[in-house]
Amino acid sequence: MWSTPTRLVFMPESARDPRLQSLANRLLPGAVRTVKVAGYDGTDVLVRLADAEGEEAEIGRIPRHEVSMRQVEHPSELFEVGQEIEAEEIGRWREGQLHLSARACENPALRSFLLAFEGGQVVTGTVSEVHDFGVFVHVDGEPEGLCTGFIRVPDLAWGWIDHPGEVVEAGRRITAEVIIAETRSGQVTLSLKALQEDPLIRFADQVGRVLTGPITRIVPFGVFVRLAPDVVGFLHLSELTDQPVETPDQLAHEGEMITVKVTEVDLQRHRVRLAAVGGAV
Repeated sequence: MWSTPTRLVFMPESARDPRLQSLANRLLPGAVRTVKVAGYDGTDVLVRLADAEGEEAEIGRIPRHEVSMRQVEHPSELFEVGQEIEAEEIGRWREGQLHLSARACENPALRSFLLAFEGGQVVTGTVSEVHDFGVFVHVDGEPEGLCTGFIRVPDLAWGWIDHPGEVVEAGRRITAEVIIAETRSGQVTLSLKALQEDPLIRFADQVGRVLTGPITRIVPFGVFVRLAPDVVGFLHLSELTDQPVETPDQLAHEGEMITVKVTEVDLQRHRVRLAAVGGAV
Protein backbone atom coordinates (compact mmCIF):
# COMPACT_ATOMS: atom_id res chain seq x y z
CA MET A 1 0.00 0.00 0.00
CA TRP A 2 1.06 3.58 -0.56
CA SER A 3 0.70 6.56 1.71
CA THR A 4 -2.20 9.01 1.47
CA PRO A 5 -1.53 11.35 -1.48
CA THR A 6 -0.53 14.92 -0.80
CA ARG A 7 -3.36 17.11 -2.11
CA LEU A 8 -2.28 20.07 -4.22
CA VAL A 9 -4.33 22.73 -5.94
CA PHE A 10 -3.41 23.91 -9.44
CA MET A 11 -3.84 27.65 -9.85
CA PRO A 12 -5.25 28.92 -13.16
CA GLU A 13 -3.14 31.08 -15.43
CA SER A 14 -4.84 34.31 -14.32
CA ALA A 15 -3.94 33.73 -10.66
CA ARG A 16 -0.24 33.03 -11.17
CA ASP A 17 2.64 35.03 -9.79
CA PRO A 18 4.37 37.12 -12.54
CA ARG A 19 7.63 35.29 -11.90
CA LEU A 20 5.77 32.06 -12.69
CA GLN A 21 4.80 33.41 -16.09
CA SER A 22 8.43 34.30 -16.68
CA LEU A 23 9.36 30.71 -15.88
CA ALA A 24 6.66 29.39 -18.22
CA ASN A 25 8.00 31.44 -21.09
CA ARG A 26 11.42 29.80 -20.71
CA LEU A 27 10.20 26.20 -20.71
CA LEU A 28 10.93 24.15 -23.83
CA PRO A 29 9.51 20.70 -24.69
CA GLY A 30 12.32 18.15 -24.64
CA ALA A 31 14.39 20.02 -22.05
CA VAL A 32 15.33 18.17 -18.87
CA ARG A 33 14.55 19.68 -15.48
CA THR A 34 15.31 18.65 -11.92
CA VAL A 35 12.01 18.66 -10.04
CA LYS A 36 10.89 17.71 -6.53
CA VAL A 37 8.10 15.19 -5.93
CA ALA A 38 5.28 17.05 -4.15
CA GLY A 39 2.62 14.35 -4.02
CA TYR A 40 0.23 12.29 -6.10
CA ASP A 41 -3.02 12.89 -7.90
CA GLY A 42 -4.33 9.37 -8.31
CA THR A 43 -1.53 7.66 -10.21
CA ASP A 44 -0.08 10.91 -11.59
CA VAL A 45 2.94 12.45 -9.90
CA LEU A 46 2.79 16.13 -8.92
CA VAL A 47 6.15 17.90 -8.84
CA ARG A 48 7.44 21.32 -7.84
CA LEU A 49 9.58 23.37 -10.20
CA ALA A 50 11.84 26.22 -9.16
CA ASP A 51 12.07 29.66 -10.73
CA ALA A 52 15.28 31.41 -11.79
CA GLU A 53 16.04 32.34 -8.15
CA GLY A 54 15.69 28.74 -7.03
CA GLU A 55 12.38 29.32 -5.24
CA GLU A 56 9.55 26.83 -5.73
CA ALA A 57 7.12 28.49 -8.10
CA GLU A 58 5.01 25.98 -10.03
CA ILE A 59 3.33 22.62 -9.74
CA GLY A 60 3.88 20.32 -12.71
CA ARG A 61 2.42 16.91 -13.50
CA ILE A 62 3.93 13.61 -14.59
CA PRO A 63 1.03 11.58 -16.06
CA ARG A 64 0.82 7.92 -15.10
CA HIS A 65 2.00 6.68 -18.51
CA GLU A 66 5.05 8.97 -18.31
CA VAL A 67 6.21 7.80 -14.87
CA SER A 68 8.33 4.79 -15.82
CA MET A 69 9.01 2.19 -18.49
CA ARG A 70 8.60 -0.36 -15.72
CA GLN A 71 5.18 -1.64 -14.71
CA VAL A 72 4.28 -0.48 -11.20
CA GLU A 73 0.94 -0.32 -9.40
CA HIS A 74 1.54 3.20 -8.10
CA PRO A 75 4.35 5.75 -8.62
CA SER A 76 4.99 5.86 -4.87
CA GLU A 77 6.77 2.53 -5.41
CA LEU A 78 9.42 4.50 -7.33
CA PHE A 79 9.38 8.01 -5.86
CA GLU A 80 9.05 9.49 -2.38
CA VAL A 81 7.56 12.88 -1.56
CA GLY A 82 10.42 15.35 -1.37
CA GLN A 83 12.68 13.31 -3.68
CA GLU A 84 14.41 15.18 -6.50
CA ILE A 85 14.17 13.55 -9.91
CA GLU A 86 14.91 14.46 -13.51
CA ALA A 87 12.06 14.76 -15.98
CA GLU A 88 11.69 15.87 -19.59
CA GLU A 89 9.27 18.65 -20.46
CA ILE A 90 6.42 17.56 -22.73
CA GLY A 91 4.25 20.65 -22.99
CA ARG A 92 1.40 22.47 -21.28
CA TRP A 93 -2.15 21.19 -20.79
CA ARG A 94 -5.16 22.22 -18.72
CA GLU A 95 -4.88 25.97 -18.49
CA GLY A 96 -1.13 25.89 -18.88
CA GLN A 97 -0.03 23.23 -16.39
CA LEU A 98 3.34 21.78 -17.33
CA HIS A 99 3.42 18.06 -18.10
CA LEU A 100 6.68 16.14 -17.84
CA SER A 101 8.04 12.66 -18.48
CA ALA A 102 10.16 10.82 -15.92
CA ARG A 103 10.44 7.73 -18.11
CA ALA A 104 12.32 9.77 -20.73
CA CYS A 105 15.14 10.26 -18.19
CA GLU A 106 14.93 6.88 -16.48
CA ASN A 107 17.85 5.30 -18.36
CA PRO A 108 20.65 7.85 -19.00
CA ALA A 109 22.49 5.50 -21.38
CA LEU A 110 19.35 4.94 -23.44
CA ARG A 111 18.56 8.66 -23.49
CA SER A 112 22.07 9.52 -24.74
CA PHE A 113 21.82 6.81 -27.39
CA LEU A 114 18.48 8.11 -28.68
CA LEU A 115 19.47 11.78 -28.65
CA ALA A 116 22.39 11.00 -30.97
CA PHE A 117 20.03 10.20 -33.86
CA GLU A 118 18.69 12.58 -36.49
CA GLY A 119 15.87 12.05 -38.96
CA GLY A 120 17.23 10.69 -42.24
CA GLN A 121 20.27 9.10 -40.62
CA VAL A 122 21.11 5.62 -41.92
CA VAL A 123 21.69 2.88 -39.33
CA THR A 124 22.29 -0.85 -39.30
CA GLY A 125 20.90 -3.51 -37.03
CA THR A 126 19.56 -7.03 -36.63
CA VAL A 127 15.89 -8.00 -36.78
CA SER A 128 14.84 -9.27 -33.37
CA GLU A 129 11.14 -10.10 -33.72
CA VAL A 130 8.58 -10.06 -36.53
CA HIS A 131 4.91 -9.44 -35.68
CA ASP A 132 1.69 -8.64 -37.53
CA PHE A 133 1.98 -4.99 -36.47
CA GLY A 134 5.66 -4.45 -37.26
CA VAL A 135 9.28 -5.45 -36.75
CA PHE A 136 11.57 -4.97 -33.74
CA VAL A 137 15.24 -4.33 -34.47
CA HIS A 138 18.40 -4.40 -32.35
CA VAL A 139 20.08 -1.21 -33.54
CA ASP A 140 23.87 -1.40 -33.55
CA GLY A 141 25.34 0.33 -30.50
CA GLU A 142 22.19 0.30 -28.38
CA PRO A 143 22.54 -0.24 -24.61
CA GLU A 144 22.85 -3.89 -23.63
CA GLY A 145 19.62 -5.69 -22.86
CA LEU A 146 17.40 -3.33 -24.86
CA CYS A 147 15.73 -3.48 -28.25
CA THR A 148 15.33 0.07 -29.49
CA GLY A 149 14.40 -0.14 -33.17
CA PHE A 150 10.91 -0.55 -34.61
CA ILE A 151 9.61 -0.61 -38.20
CA ARG A 152 5.90 -0.13 -38.82
CA VAL A 153 4.31 -2.26 -41.53
CA PRO A 154 3.81 0.71 -43.94
CA ASP A 155 7.54 1.49 -43.67
CA LEU A 156 8.73 -1.98 -44.67
CA ALA A 157 8.04 -1.80 -48.41
CA TRP A 158 6.42 0.38 -51.06
CA GLY A 159 4.04 -2.34 -52.17
CA TRP A 160 1.20 -4.00 -50.29
CA ILE A 161 2.24 -6.87 -48.01
CA ASP A 162 0.06 -9.25 -46.03
CA HIS A 163 2.63 -9.84 -43.29
CA PRO A 164 6.04 -8.35 -42.38
CA GLY A 165 7.51 -11.85 -42.69
CA GLU A 166 7.30 -11.41 -46.46
CA VAL A 167 10.02 -8.76 -46.21
CA VAL A 168 12.26 -9.69 -43.27
CA GLU A 169 12.87 -12.50 -40.82
CA ALA A 170 14.38 -12.68 -37.33
CA GLY A 171 18.17 -12.62 -37.37
CA ARG A 172 18.48 -10.76 -40.66
CA ARG A 173 20.91 -7.84 -40.85
CA ILE A 174 19.30 -4.70 -42.25
CA THR A 175 20.12 -1.12 -43.17
CA ALA A 176 17.36 1.40 -42.46
CA GLU A 177 16.69 5.12 -42.26
CA VAL A 178 15.77 6.86 -39.00
CA ILE A 179 12.32 8.46 -39.02
CA ILE A 180 12.39 9.65 -35.41
CA ALA A 181 14.04 8.74 -32.10
CA GLU A 182 11.82 9.30 -29.06
CA THR A 183 13.16 9.44 -25.52
CA ARG A 184 9.69 8.99 -24.04
CA SER A 185 9.05 5.70 -25.83
CA GLY A 186 12.69 4.62 -25.68
CA GLN A 187 12.49 3.73 -29.34
CA VAL A 188 13.90 4.56 -32.76
CA THR A 189 11.31 4.40 -35.52
CA LEU A 190 12.94 3.14 -38.71
CA SER A 191 12.08 2.74 -42.38
CA LEU A 192 13.31 0.18 -44.88
CA LYS A 193 11.39 1.58 -47.84
CA ALA A 194 12.94 5.05 -47.39
CA LEU A 195 16.18 3.58 -48.77
CA GLN A 196 14.39 2.06 -51.77
CA GLU A 197 13.36 3.88 -54.92
CA ASP A 198 9.66 4.65 -55.06
CA PRO A 199 8.40 2.42 -57.92
CA LEU A 200 5.84 5.07 -58.86
CA ILE A 201 8.65 7.34 -60.03
CA ARG A 202 9.28 4.94 -62.90
CA PHE A 203 5.54 4.52 -63.44
CA ALA A 204 4.66 8.23 -63.56
CA ASP A 205 4.65 8.36 -67.37
CA GLN A 206 1.99 5.64 -67.64
CA VAL A 207 -1.00 8.00 -67.35
CA GLY A 208 -3.36 7.25 -70.23
CA ARG A 209 -2.05 3.70 -70.73
CA VAL A 210 -4.48 0.78 -70.88
CA LEU A 211 -3.22 -2.18 -68.86
CA THR A 212 -4.49 -5.57 -67.79
CA GLY A 213 -3.74 -7.03 -64.38
CA PRO A 214 -5.12 -9.20 -61.57
CA ILE A 215 -7.35 -7.89 -58.79
CA THR A 216 -5.24 -8.19 -55.64
CA ARG A 217 -7.63 -6.91 -52.99
CA ILE A 218 -11.31 -6.00 -52.66
CA VAL A 219 -12.49 -3.32 -50.23
CA PRO A 220 -16.01 -1.92 -49.68
CA PHE A 221 -15.44 1.05 -51.99
CA GLY A 222 -13.49 -0.57 -54.83
CA VAL A 223 -10.72 -2.94 -55.91
CA PHE A 224 -6.94 -2.84 -56.15
CA VAL A 225 -5.33 -4.00 -59.38
CA ARG A 226 -1.69 -5.02 -59.85
CA LEU A 227 -0.26 -3.08 -62.79
CA ALA A 228 3.40 -4.05 -62.39
CA PRO A 229 5.35 -6.28 -59.96
CA ASP A 230 5.61 -3.41 -57.45
CA VAL A 231 2.75 -1.11 -58.51
CA VAL A 232 -0.92 -1.40 -57.53
CA GLY A 233 -3.71 0.93 -58.65
CA PHE A 234 -7.19 1.60 -57.28
CA LEU A 235 -10.43 1.24 -59.23
CA HIS A 236 -13.43 2.82 -57.50
CA LEU A 237 -16.69 0.92 -57.19
CA SER A 238 -18.44 3.51 -59.38
CA GLU A 239 -16.14 2.45 -62.24
CA LEU A 240 -17.25 -1.15 -61.99
CA THR A 241 -20.97 -0.56 -62.44
CA ASP A 242 -23.63 2.12 -62.59
CA GLN A 243 -26.09 -0.22 -60.87
CA PRO A 244 -26.55 -0.21 -57.06
CA VAL A 245 -24.52 -2.95 -55.36
CA GLU A 246 -23.61 -3.47 -51.72
CA THR A 247 -19.99 -4.59 -52.20
CA PRO A 248 -17.53 -4.91 -55.12
CA ASP A 249 -17.20 -8.67 -54.58
CA GLN A 250 -20.63 -8.99 -56.19
CA LEU A 251 -18.93 -7.94 -59.43
CA ALA A 252 -15.30 -9.02 -59.13
CA HIS A 253 -13.09 -11.55 -57.37
CA GLU A 254 -9.49 -11.58 -56.19
CA GLY A 255 -7.22 -12.99 -58.88
CA GLU A 256 -9.59 -12.06 -61.69
CA MET A 257 -7.93 -10.25 -64.60
CA ILE A 258 -9.30 -6.83 -65.45
CA THR A 259 -8.44 -4.21 -68.08
CA VAL A 260 -8.15 -0.64 -66.82
CA LYS A 261 -6.89 2.77 -67.85
CA VAL A 262 -4.40 4.72 -65.70
CA THR A 263 -5.97 8.14 -65.02
CA GLU A 264 -3.66 9.54 -62.34
CA VAL A 265 -0.28 8.83 -60.72
CA ASP A 266 0.00 10.84 -57.49
CA LEU A 267 3.60 10.66 -56.28
CA GLN A 268 2.94 12.74 -53.17
CA ARG A 269 0.11 10.54 -51.91
CA HIS A 270 1.64 7.45 -53.49
CA ARG A 271 -1.46 6.25 -55.27
CA VAL A 272 -2.61 5.33 -58.78
CA ARG A 273 -6.19 5.97 -59.86
CA LEU A 274 -7.79 3.78 -62.49
CA ALA A 275 -10.82 3.83 -64.75
CA ALA A 276 -12.64 0.89 -66.25
CA VAL A 277 -11.98 0.67 -69.98
CA GLY A 278 -15.13 1.54 -71.89
CA GLY A 279 -16.78 3.02 -68.79
CA ALA A 280 -18.84 1.19 -66.21
CA VAL A 281 -19.77 -2.42 -66.92
